[in-house]
Amino acid sequence: MVQDILSVGIDIGTSTTQLVFSKITIQNIASMAAVPRVKIVDKEVIYRSSIYFTPLKTSTEIDVVKVRDIIEKEYNKAKIIPKDVDSGAVIITGETARKENAKEVLKILSGLAGDFVVATAGPDLEAIIAGKGANASKESKDKACVVANLDIGGGTTNIAIFKNGDVIDTSCLDIGGRLIRVNKDTLEVLYASYKIKKLAESIGLEIYEGKKLSLAQLEKISIRMGEILEEALGVRDKSQELDLMVTNHDLRRDYYIDYISFSGGIADCIYTQYTEDLFKFEDIGILLGKSIKNGNLLKQKEILKATETIRATVIGAGLHTTNISGSTITFSEKVLPLKNIPILKLTEDDELLTFDRLSSVIADKLKWFRLDNDNQQVALAFKGMKNASFETIQNMSKCIIKGMEEMLELDIPLVVIIENDMAKVLGQTLKKQLKFKKDVVCIDSVKVESGDYIDIGNSLANGKVVPVIVKTLLFSY
Repeated sequence: MVQDILSVGIDIGTSTTQLVFSKITIQNIASMAAVPRVKIVDKEVIYRSSIYFTPLKTSTEIDVVKVRDIIEKEYNKAKIIPKDVDSGAVIITGETARKENAKEVLKILSGLAGDFVVATAGPDLEAIIAGKGANASKESKDKACVVANLDIGGGTTNIAIFKNGDVIDTSCLDIGGRLIRVNKDTLEVLYASYKIKKLAESIGLEIYEGKKLSLAQLEKISIRMGEILEEALGVRDKSQELDLMVTNHDLRRDYYIDYISFSGGIADCIYTQYTEDLFKFEDIGILLGKSIKNGNLLKQKEILKATETIRATVIGAGLHTTNISGSTITFSEKVLPLKNIPILKLTEDDELLTFDRLSSVIADKLKWFRLDNDNQQVALAFKGMKNASFETIQNMSKCIIKGMEEMLELDIPLVVIIENDMAKVLGQTLKKQLKFKKDVVCIDSVKVESGDYIDIGNSLANGKVVPVIVKTLLFSY
């Protein structure tokens, strides 16, 4: 069996809106009588859209009609109709995710093409997606090192830290190229975000709509924004302004960063010498890129060139590989099939923690997946161990239940994915400790990563196995 899958990624960002189509060719390499094992035999980006400025009605509202017009126009240009699309993702990122009607936009677009993985990407997941799309995850694995990817867009800078291929930390700051918009001829301020105004005050600069600024003044605030990024990565001493600019939480800094890579629209202004009109986009994006390029990050850290810059997030969102593997060990038939469940993968360092500490780590990382303070279903994944003792299984089960406490309050099954063969006993233990009041799906022999999504189909072979589809970022291999 050879099959082509058509996938789409749509990214509605603070500055730009774009999409990509990709073709993924898969082949079943298992025998006729076996559970399907599907291998990717080819992959190709078949269409990249134009890059549009994200249309807004006001500073707090997305122009839904114009966004839909853009997407429909690009479908027509690509000669693709919605029913032909098998999978993909539409995400709203950066400041756009905070707009009043962000959920309305997602709802409208979700019916536009195929079986989407639809989510308003929170800053942590957005950082992970962009970092994988930029190839930082693969670089950290290939080089056995720690790589920080900074995805710098119009409204936010999403930071993902990868160690040996795993995500170990994330952060987001309100640093971006369109947080100040100006008339390109007069340099009159058309818009400035609240936080940028406060940051400007800290360096003796007053910014407000209607004020005409000089090039030197705009360079001054751009340099300070670049310094905040240096503080976030530990290259410069931390100031109280860093706390102001942090969107969600700061980085931990209990690791050494070997390399830095940049993605997002500002990245091109860092990697290359930009000689065009500084204000051609009527914002400070080019100035911000120059400030970062001339700052301490490039002087004190080794820099990796990202494989994708402005398209890193949309590539990450839209290009999914599909594998079918794994056997069902513990499951509740009535909850299947499960589709598009995001993965929370514990790192190997996490698994070395005591069970009490690990439960806290699970609870903390679960917050990555909150959408507008609402919880969504998440599958917990980890490598696990071979030949675990009875006591270890009991303690591990208690640890999972404590860490996933918020998830267990929802009317959804507990989903646990393990790489090593220990799912049957762990799943049965979880069900018993939960007093058989919660549906549990626990499978093993499946390798996933944070940022992946998983489908678990209806059982096969008289209820002994299930097909498992892992949709992972195509350029992270």
